[in-house]
Amino acid sequence: MYLETERMVLREFTMDDFVDFHEIFSDSEVMKYTEPPYDMEKSRAFLREFCIEQDPKGGFAAVLKETGKVIGYILFCSVDDPEIYEIGWIFNKNYWRKGYAYEICSHLIKYGFEELELHKICAEAIDTDKSVSLMKKLGMQLEGTQKKHTKNNEGLWQDLHWYAILGEDYFLVK
Repeated sequence: MYLETERMVLREFTMDDFVDFHEIFSDSEVMKYTEPPYDMEKSRAFLREFCIEQDPKGGFAAVLKETGKVIGYILFCSVDDPEIYEIGWIFNKNYWRKGYAYEICSHLIKYGFEELELHKICAEAIDTDKSVSLMKKLGMQLEGTQKKHTKNNEGLWQDLHWYAILGEDYFLVK
């Protein structure tokens, strides 16, 4: 996988990305709505096993063209059916609210429907501020909320919001 946008490149990870990867996954604020921050060993194992060795790949590097720095992790892989993909994102907090996640995810959705001919792209989140607002901006619709379905990093039960966009809807508004 290799995609380019105006400011970014989406590509496969390498172990050379470890420092930038760990900077993202070890940050408690970044990981607040996912799981506890990773220590170096867990970052290294996840990067190697899920992003590099797994075939097909599950996670991809969102890289700033200008500097070559990995500023985000993008999940893009099939779930349940080869024509249904899940998309997800985790970005270095120093790059939040600058349009990078929207830029790369909107391009990836376009690629998914126009090149891979996917039926559906979905995403889930417990964060109703940043994540859900991005899902809506990407054209996704709420498909359901699972009440108190998962725990946050403080051990409190949270609602899990499931959003998706169908290929037929993508092409209607394109």
